[in-house]
Amino acid sequence: MTQRAPDPSGDLPDGTSTEPSGTGSAERPVMIDAGSELDPVHPVELPDPAAVRRGLTAAEVAERIARGEVNDVPVRSSRSLTEIVRANVFTRFNLIIGVLWLIMLIVAPIQDSLFGFVIIANTGIGIVQEWRAKKTLDSLAVIGEARPTVRRDGVAAEISTSEIVLGDVIELGPGDKVVVDGTVAEADNLEIDESLLTGEADPVLKRAGDPVMSGSFVVAGGGAFAATKVGREAYAAQLAEEASRFTLVQSELRSGISTILKYVTWMMIPTAIGLIISQLVVKDNNIKDSIARTVGGIVPMIPEGLVLLTSVAFAIGVVRLGRKQCLVQELPAIEGLARVDVVCLDKTGTLTEGGMDVTEVRPLNGTEEPYLRRVLGALGSSDPRPNASLQAIVDAYPADPDRPWTVTDTLPFSSARKYSGASFDEGDGHASAWLLGAPDVLLPEDDAALTEIEQLNEQGLRVLLLARVKGELDDPSPSDGAVPSALIVLEQRLRPDAGETLAYFADQRVATKVISGDNAVSVGAVAAKLGLPGAEHTLDARRMPTDPDEMATAMEENAVFGRVTPQQKRDMVAALQSRGHTVAMTGDGVNDVLALKDADIGVSMGSGSEATRAVAQIVLLNNSFATLPSVVAEGRRVIGNITRVATLFLTKTVYSVLLAVLVVCFQVEYPFLPRHLTLLSTLTIGVPAFFLALAPNKERAHPHFVRRVMRYAIPSGVIAAAATFTTYLIARSHYAGTGALDAETSTATLTLFLVSMWVLAIIARPYTWWRICLVLAMGAAFLVVLAVPWLQDFFALKLVGTTMPWTAVGIAAIASVALEYAWRLVGRRWPA
Repeated sequence: MTQRAPDPSGDLPDGTSTEPSGTGSAERPVMIDAGSELDPVHPVELPDPAAVRRGLTAAEVAERIARGEVNDVPVRSSRSLTEIVRANVFTRFNLIIGVLWLIMLIVAPIQDSLFGFVIIANTGIGIVQEWRAKKTLDSLAVIGEARPTVRRDGVAAEISTSEIVLGDVIELGPGDKVVVDGTVAEADNLEIDESLLTGEADPVLKRAGDPVMSGSFVVAGGGAFAATKVGREAYAAQLAEEASRFTLVQSELRSGISTILKYVTWMMIPTAIGLIISQLVVKDNNIKDSIARTVGGIVPMIPEGLVLLTSVAFAIGVVRLGRKQCLVQELPAIEGLARVDVVCLDKTGTLTEGGMDVTEVRPLNGTEEPYLRRVLGALGSSDPRPNASLQAIVDAYPADPDRPWTVTDTLPFSSARKYSGASFDEGDGHASAWLLGAPDVLLPEDDAALTEIEQLNEQGLRVLLLARVKGELDDPSPSDGAVPSALIVLEQRLRPDAGETLAYFADQRVATKVISGDNAVSVGAVAAKLGLPGAEHTLDARRMPTDPDEMATAMEENAVFGRVTPQQKRDMVAALQSRGHTVAMTGDGVNDVLALKDADIGVSMGSGSEATRAVAQIVLLNNSFATLPSVVAEGRRVIGNITRVATLFLTKTVYSVLLAVLVVCFQVEYPFLPRHLTLLSTLTIGVPAFFLALAPNKERAHPHFVRRVMRYAIPSGVIAAAATFTTYLIARSHYAGTGALDAETSTATLTLFLVSMWVLAIIARPYTWWRICLVLAMGAAFLVVLAVPWLQDFFALKLVGTTMPWTAVGIAAIASVALEYAWRLVGRRWPA
């Protein structure tokens, strides 16, 4: 599984750091010795060129494997089965409930111990669901795993990162991630971005003998390096395991629930102590009955099912997304994407498919077309790893095999430069150098050809300029004075599902920003074809204000941005975040890496570069932008439903604590046995919450989870406790003699059930046929318990007479009216 990079700190392993050379040359790691003096790290002695081309032999590989010199870092996409079981079983509340369960098994009938069996069942469900999620993640991680190209016995082949051995020669190209530490053996204008490790944004030009660190990635050029550190010794090795964990860390939902549970624990301890003293000391009851009623008061204070249900909902979400070939590398990404209100898209590979087609070549300045064909053919063959634009030229204009031109120098494409180049020996003593790239970068602003190019861009076509260099490619600015020779017109292939996806985001009130390195007008035309709202509002990023506040305003007012550099993409994301937006960034190229890392949620295409997959939280393995709405919908389903059912759980906690406090204050027996509250919890919370947590929910997730839940749970719990205790006190004055306590308990149980059912009915809104059936089914189940004799005996529930049962119903009706008023008042006075 791919790994996420560390926060940039500038520190290297084993006491090293990076210092700029001050000469414009590549940065070199320097070792800090005991005396804090800086000594340069000397380049590792490289094997001879023939050995580099050949790589290791099969015998040498076998020898290194036998010595254990293998890249065997155990990168996992999820917790092990042992960790899953431990995390679900050994919880604070399971410990409390386990102790109470053992006590109840000793002193009370089995029906008062049902809550223990429920916890076992719930924990089992949690383990099974997370195990399913683990298997899904592990299988997807294998699909999305980086497979570097390694030379062995003179043959280049892709292998798993875990198969790399010490000394392997690993090839590099644009977008490739450096998977182990090593030393450059070959370099062809090799530029490596180490910003994810050192914080330094500028790419570093690497030459043979220079070190490379795992976790960095290639932005331009190519080459090969020899592995000098593998396995746990590699720089990024210590990051991989933690970074690729199936985790709920840094989730607002998870931290909110933890906050609630912390306060619940502090409330529960003194309340439980008071209840124990009240039932065992103040009231001179049967000791076993007192213990049973004390436990009955403590158990419902614990919202143990809330944590479990959250884990189950997330795990099911991972499985659902896995079926759609969506790899969730960090579990909070599901929640985070549900909170997103701005999606930044890279055009190429997201709105358009990777391939392009050359539709026309327009000669300039009298350049002859046959000669142009030879130039384009030579340019295509000069790059062993052509990008999509150059590949289209390769397909349209293959090199002449009978009269090939000799490549004498190359300038790889860079997102910052916006062009690439090559120089040739044409034979017969002729030589030439050429640039291929963005016309508005290579041409002066007043050039007449730009008007023609603008018209083509307005049609959504992509235009490249072929220009002849007057000087040399290695000049500081080779584009100065370059002579335009031709316009190459490319047609981009639109993704058939992109329009529907953009419409989905518009319908969900999620702003979409298209950020591209291409011409702004051309990008806007493509976006308009797909129906992007605001596609007419385009902005050339070269005119983008640098002030963060002004940039944020420009980002909010426009929808399409062209000629954006990689650093600008990063700045744009930061500008939006400064205005309180939750930003998702999608991309597939190396120019997207920095923005993907800084965005709240990074989404990479499965066919994207290794670097983008490494830093993204979500990888769309099927390369379909149309999968993104499914991820958003899944996140909204999880967050919205957990917020909904959390109110159920915490209402129970509030009324349980208040009932215990009232019992202590009034010095009366606790009205319920554990069996009563197990029945109530199952019918009004447990079963309904499971179905409600998995139901569809399209509402965008809102912040302040704790406040949103508690503003309803507190008044609901207070009303439920007041109504129940009122019924209980009236029943105590009504009933007398043998069996009075059982009759009082049954009447109080009826009131609490009816009030809890009304809370459930409110939370189940808006009603659908299955939600109405769910509420009715829970009510019918309670009626069955009251009607069937053996169930009456089992749960110790038997209504005596008619006066008190109807009084209980009347009090519950008044409480239900109070609930409706309280919920509406809270919604108006304290909106979330």
